[in-house]
Amino acid sequence: MRFETKIAVLLRDDLLTWQRLNVTAFLISGLAGAAPHLLGEPYADADGTAYLPMFGQPVMVFAGDAALLTAAHDRALSRGVSLAIFTEELFKTGHDAANREAVAAVRRDDLNLVGIGLHAPRNTVDKVLKGASLHG
Repeated sequence: MRFETKIAVLLRDDLLTWQRLNVTAFLISGLAGAAPHLLGEPYADADGTAYLPMFGQPVMVFAGDAALLTAAHDRALSRGVSLAIFTEELFKTGHDAANREAVAAVRRDDLNLVGIGLHAPRNTVDKVLKGASLHG
């Protein structure tokens, strides 16, 4: 099935495995919070045990260097795409308020981005992530 939109995460390619997983989880939570319509229906197994809903379309995970991440951030903002961001400083914080304070302390052009998450029309996401490769 081909979707008209794309959910994507772009990670800096030098992150440790635990950091990649952590950043992806945080970024996706931002997208789910901002666009709950992306969630499908709740799940249930054959015994009737209920499970939480998940996104109704795939999440594509990409990787690129710091320069590509900065360029993608700029391209997204210039196209009016809302982003979830994760900066290097957030690895040193311990809770949500501290995360927001760490981001608020840095000007946009000086953010040390390690990941961005976005949802937009397919062609817009493709243009924003130009040069990124699927995470592998």
